[in-house]
Amino acid sequence: MKATEIRQMTTAEIESNLVEYENTLVTLRYNHFVQPVENPSRMRKIRQDIARMHTILRERELQG
Repeated sequence: MKATEIRQMTTAEIESNLVEYENTLVTLRYNHFVQPVENPSRMRKIRQDIARMHTILRERELQG
């Protein structure tokens, strides 16, 4: 997900997506410990998307 796509969302949508992505990441990490994940780069992309969402939420918080 690109930053421009995230910026077009409302704050509530970003927060709900953030919870969903964090749950997905936890599930992927757990599955990776049990047996190797077929696409480990997906975990990295999810972490990057989570960081983008946190950054945009922080920008909005600082703007007012």
